[in-house]
Amino acid sequence: MRNILIGGLAASVLAFGQANADEQTLKIGTVAGPETEVMQVAADIAEREYGLNVEITEFTDYVTPNAALADGSLDANAYQHEPYMQSMVEDRGYDFAIAGRTFVYPIGAYSEKYDSIEELPDGATIALPNDPSNEGRSLILLHNEGLITLDDPENLEATPLDVVENPHDFKFREIEAAQLPRVLPDVDMAFINNTFAQPAGLTLDDALLKEGAESPYVNIIAVRAGDEDKESIQQLVDAYQSDEVEAKARELFGAQAVPGWK
Repeated sequence: MRNILIGGLAASVLAFGQANADEQTLKIGTVAGPETEVMQVAADIAEREYGLNVEITEFTDYVTPNAALADGSLDANAYQHEPYMQSMVEDRGYDFAIAGRTFVYPIGAYSEKYDSIEELPDGATIALPNDPSNEGRSLILLHNEGLITLDDPENLEATPLDVVENPHDFKFREIEAAQLPRVLPDVDMAFINNTFAQPAGLTLDDALLKEGAESPYVNIIAVRAGDEDKESIQQLVDAYQSDEVEAKARELFGAQAVPGWK
């Protein structure tokens, strides 16, 4: 009987230790590139200040990190803005919540053929990111510049089908966001998220059109609904919303990363 009790106690202690270790480990998804470097600074702070073990998994597309969060492979991801997350929630039935805000990374329109938007000719081919919200984001920029007219400029998920006036006869190509820098030589202009523009050597100083700091597309740390107030998640958020992380983003992005928590 004594051996059984001791064995049971040992198993309980082991299970408690494993549960505690699980609570102190967070699996975070990011998109490969400089944003991962920013998250690594937050991970180092979280380990130093809170004893968290943050495991970062890098992805090369915008869809898989949300699928991994939904199926429990990740505890959180940090790569998307709220409109994109909401579009995925509506399209795929995910049950996500926002744990905290990170940075605004303004989107820009780039060209290797023209130096200003005024030079863009009639009939120009414009490449757009094909994910629901970033495509609308790009079209809204064109609308706000008076280059096209959308039937509803408040529709964050607008597509070329929502263009009701196209006086310059622009041709639109819908391309996966990660591929946009590669197709830039083949089109007249391409809207490229900073996630992919910066590694390709593009800066907002090069953009023919760009969002301002007032952009509503602030990036977020997304979690499964119900996890947003977990202590370890909020410790990660605190670590991210720090001066060290802001300094790293400034080093990597310059003025192209605007803190969204201030």
